[in-house]
Amino acid sequence: MFLFRHAVSAERKQALLAFQKKISCKFKNPDLLDLAFHHRSFSNENVKHRVNNERLEFLGDAVLGIVVAARLYDCMADRPEGDLAKTKSVVVSEDTLSTIALELGVNEYLMLGKGEELSGGRHKKAILADAMEAIIGALYLDSGYRAAEQFVLSLMDPQITLVMENRHHKDYKTLLQEHVQKKYKTVPKYGLVKKTGPDHDRTFWVTVEINGSAYGPECGKNKKEAEQAVACSACKALSLDE
Repeated sequence: MFLFRHAVSAERKQALLAFQKKISCKFKNPDLLDLAFHHRSFSNENVKHRVNNERLEFLGDAVLGIVVAARLYDCMADRPEGDLAKTKSVVVSEDTLSTIALELGVNEYLMLGKGEELSGGRHKKAILADAMEAIIGALYLDSGYRAAEQFVLSLMDPQITLVMENRHHKDYKTLLQEHVQKKYKTVPKYGLVKKTGPDHDRTFWVTVEINGSAYGPECGKNKKEAEQAVACSACKALSLDE
């Protein structure tokens, strides 16, 4: 049973209505949608709002997974299980979900704690991706599986097409690791070279070593992004991104 209830300002109600129009979904219970935007940093700092979107995220992740898996089962009927699994991992990845979230303006509706706000939380991939999953979970609870399925497919069918046509944003770390393991029976070794900028706006510089050869450094707003960037550089140098 959904028990989340709190006073929502008229301005917030209008914002939630605008978002529903943007995603072409009408919530019977707008409180569910509102909850999907509540990050734990907000609930941790506000005693009147002790619930957050993590449970919805858990549910939405499951719904997203089954909808995408079923679609891939149908549209990749001639491909083995391994290809389906690889395609699914890209389609439901943090990179894909966070990109979609920004396109929908999810960052504008997030409820964040002050610390998370100051550290750039509105544009953090993990927070955006989690919010997308929470929105899916909220829609499932509000309107049922078919409505959630329709919403997910409206977002994911174009992503599936990109992956199948090899025009998607690639996971270069995985691509590089598979190559290095196969060729050298080892794994790439990433190293943090330096961190620059103030605490709230850090830039990380990372290198990667492969069989005695070093690539980089490349940078990112966190170590994960920097590692992806240097892995991309190494893949291009090794002609793996063709």
